[in-house]
Amino acid sequence: MSTTDSGKVALVTGASRGIGFGIAEALVQRGDRVCITGRNEDTLKEAVERLGAERVIGVPGKAHDEVHQAHAVERTMEAFGRVDFLVNNAGTNPVFGPLAELDLAVVRKVYETNVISALGFAQQTWRAWQSEHGGAIVNIASIAAVSASPFIGAYGMSKAAMVNLTLQLAHEMAPKVRVNAIAPAVVKTRFAQALYEGREEEAAAAYPLGRLGVPQDIGGAAAFLTSEQSAWITGQTLIVDGGIFLNAGVG
Repeated sequence: MSTTDSGKVALVTGASRGIGFGIAEALVQRGDRVCITGRNEDTLKEAVERLGAERVIGVPGKAHDEVHQAHAVERTMEAFGRVDFLVNNAGTNPVFGPLAELDLAVVRKVYETNVISALGFAQQTWRAWQSEHGGAIVNIASIAAVSASPFIGAYGMSKAAMVNLTLQLAHEMAPKVRVNAIAPAVVKTRFAQALYEGREEEAAAAYPLGRLGVPQDIGGAAAFLTSEQSAWITGQTLIVDGGIFLNAGVG
């Protein structure tokens, strides 16, 4: 990990493993101090140790819990004195099936975790630091937000809402805070395992770049969108997809 200190602080939700961990790792490597959140306390502790406890703290809790949202921001401020960047990565996709048959209570749960929690964390970081001092927010959406997503329709709908949330916050929070989104294709994580397990080679063959994504791919994009190199970018959704959309018109 980096021995330099950027002087910046980030809060990354849902970062005990997978994409969230990859993002936290990228930010720590460039010198940021980071607070990570996650549901499982033991897994979160392991992630903190792997990232480096001298730069990273973990706050366990459920992303949709408003008390947890406030506590995570409060702990970040107590530990590091600021919260420049928020990365809303926490998400859920508990069902697989057609929308016409989906339990509406499950749809509500998906929205609560994937969309409303992101807004809650944005409100908290805005009040605690960003409204006065500025910063950046990155929302982790999905290519499911911008295309039909058979059998994961509720997830795709929620991620489309996340893209619009990005636009709304970017407009409202300018010029103090830049707000952008990342829309990944399939990234090799436990969360997405059902989409490629046992058929990774076949799945990867559909991608012009010849492979599935890895968490570091999204970490690099998030690091860019929270850096001065992206200082004139806001309200955008960056598709990180290994070129899979290039095949949209092929058939």
